[in-house]
Amino acid sequence: LPEDRPDIETVLEPGELITAVQLPPPNPAERSTYRKVRDRSSYAFALVSVAAALELERDAVVGARLALGGVAPKPWRARRAEEALRGQRATEANFLAAADAELADARPLAGNAFKVELARRTLAAVLGQLTEGGRP
Repeated sequence: LPEDRPDIETVLEPGELITAVQLPPPNPAERSTYRKVRDRSSYAFALVSVAAALELERDAVVGARLALGGVAPKPWRARRAEEALRGQRATEANFLAAADAELADARPLAGNAFKVELARRTLAAVLGQLTEGGRP
């Protein structure tokens, strides 16, 4: 699980309030997208979600930022998959291998084992979509 205490979502003290969030400007060489897989309408919780940003040089991945949702108590940064992709050609086989590297140690709860394969396929599909030449 992320961190040692997944039951704690923030470090805000009583009475504190987040009033703004500053994000760096997007990298113009990077493509990004988000996909939410759900079993009902758009307001349903995600079974699995994937946020992905890729920077490509020719057909090779030079940068990747990936996160999974719906698979842990809070969003899960997919650092193993990011590392597995860097320097590799942007192919379906490499996307699946990166997903496998990320999910190799997955220990799903009872009734959630299907999410491992769903996360694997969704991550590979999103990466494939980002490399097809257009923005999703």
